[in-house]
Amino acid sequence: MSEMALLIDSVDKFYGPIDYGVHAVKQLTMDVKEGEIIALLGSSGCGKTSTLRMIAGFEPVSRGRISVGGREVQTLAPVRRNVAMAFEGYSLYPPLTVRENIAFALKAARLSQSVVNEKVANIAKLLEIEDILGRYPSSISGGQQQRASLGRALIRDASLHLLDEPMGQLEPQLRAVLRGRIKHFIKERGLTAILVTHDQTEANALADRIAVMEGGELQQYDTPQKIKERPANLFTGTFVGEPPMNVFPAGVSGSDSKISFGLGDGVRLEYSASDFSPAVRAELMKRQKITLGIRPYSVRRSDGGVTAKVAVSQWLGDQTHIAADFAGNTMVLVEHDRTKLHVGDTIGIRLDPASLHVFDAENGKAISHGEELA
Repeated sequence: MSEMALLIDSVDKFYGPIDYGVHAVKQLTMDVKEGEIIALLGSSGCGKTSTLRMIAGFEPVSRGRISVGGREVQTLAPVRRNVAMAFEGYSLYPPLTVRENIAFALKAARLSQSVVNEKVANIAKLLEIEDILGRYPSSISGGQQQRASLGRALIRDASLHLLDEPMGQLEPQLRAVLRGRIKHFIKERGLTAILVTHDQTEANALADRIAVMEGGELQQYDTPQKIKERPANLFTGTFVGEPPMNVFPAGVSGSDSKISFGLGDGVRLEYSASDFSPAVRAELMKRQKITLGIRPYSVRRSDGGVTAKVAVSQWLGDQTHIAADFAGNTMVLVEHDRTKLHVGDTIGIRLDPASLHVFDAENGKAISHGEELA
């Protein structure tokens, strides 16, 4: 069983007086195992960078505990925590060359110059910055500075590697290449890394587990697959996934033989009761209103389906995105073939019960996914 590299226990972060200031992180509890890559994913202001900075020691913890390798660190100075951090703002030393900035992280290790040179050369090759090692930060681009900052963090032998939006300034093609290289580098060396990002593609590509945050609260902490297939609540369901999950307010009714969902514009979806497990049926029958969700990739066109009118049909080179007026709302569906649909065309839509996500209409908590309880 993997040892715990990091434990965050009931951590609060207030900017200003405790209980009266801005409550940026609320009762956060999560663990990170040795060798894991974890992504803190959320929109701007959700608390993810505050969390990273508290782990590093650049922000004080208002309440709670943070342990690194079994040692409480929330009261220790950053230099005593043995963590390496790549800052979103780069934080390179202006008087030093890129080579010297990256090598600076190795000074405490007192390695021979030949070993330092080899390590710097390897990390520079990984990040494709060999040609700027002799230049100063003021003479290189933001993307190059970002890679230099990332190299300075990755080269260190640390208990944790903290990466704050490490590839946000890079062009998409280079970012895609480096994602794979960086993940291989981290995994090959058994490093433990925590990544802050607002980019779900980056989180899915790099992370073993993703912590979805919103409003300072942890919404869900699980593998990318589980978060996509079994979102814990409506926020996670709609935030993760591209295009976003389709959601519709719905009424629920049923009998021993059927379950019926009433949507807007008089649309009614009827299913056999056997399409849902007894436990799901029991939960549904406790409610009059729910929120129904389905991923665009799971929506199917069918001649016998509920009618919808095409509002948009876009071919994106490898798939077609269709938006249709459905039940007083918009239904988005994705198809891998190029379609010949036009605006105003009528199509039939079928929603497979195995692909439905059901959420509580009041608090947004997931009730079921397909035929299983959440």
